[in-house]
Amino acid sequence: MEEMPPTHPRYWSLVTRQKLVEALREGIVVPHGLISHGRGEAFDYLLGERSHDFAIEAERAAVAAMMVARKPIISVNGNYAALAADEIVQLSEVLGVPIEVNLFHRTEERIKRIEDFLKAHGAKLIYGVDCQKTHLPNLQSPRGVVCVDGIYSADFVLVAIEDGDRTEALRRLDKVVAAIDLNPFSRTAQAASITIVDEAIRATRNMIRLAEELKGRPKDDLRLILASYRNSEILSRAFKALLERLSLAATKGIVLDLGFRDEVSL
Repeated sequence: MEEMPPTHPRYWSLVTRQKLVEALREGIVVPHGLISHGRGEAFDYLLGERSHDFAIEAERAAVAAMMVARKPIISVNGNYAALAADEIVQLSEVLGVPIEVNLFHRTEERIKRIEDFLKAHGAKLIYGVDCQKTHLPNLQSPRGVVCVDGIYSADFVLVAIEDGDRTEALRRLDKVVAAIDLNPFSRTAQAASITIVDEAIRATRNMIRLAEELKGRPKDDLRLILASYRNSEILSRAFKALLERLSLAATKGIVLDLGFRDEVSL
């Protein structure tokens, strides 16, 4: 991004897109992932490209769940790795939670590429090509191929930019699933135990901060956070945030006030 000055109003969006383009060239991201990112970015526009209070609340619940879970795991696909490798590794280290590479467009070569990519960013606790594999009993897609000591035996799974069918399958296996998903209408968002309506990089950074904040708290305190959490309320607040911003735009004709005169004269 040398040609793009940091003063550009869309600088971070362009940096993020460039990460995905480079990851596509390296075989970490597939072309379908670019479509997925564009869809998420559209929802991020509508949400004002910031972490709302409902996202922070869900992120806190996800961290608390990881801290009290018997065997939590962070599931990582190509897009999530490309966007937030450093953040994923830091979250994994802060909480002592392993990572598993899990893909829909799955080849062992691509699994290895992503595993090596995450290791290059410092990942130590990671399941990739060499783990003992099995298949989730209620999911026929390639996402159903999982590591026996990873997702298969986990009681909590953090997913991001996820396929709805796997989230549903994991929930049917009585696993707690926290999903980072900017689209609150998606099947993933609707099926998850904890839905984080936030951008993946921001969400993971927030969870790192929250993990540091909650470290050392008694497990009973963490369980209270989970006991008071209601995912339907989080989704409702996300929908209200979308509605309020769209209502403002519909009423005033603007969402961003760029300071230009409304009238036109020649």
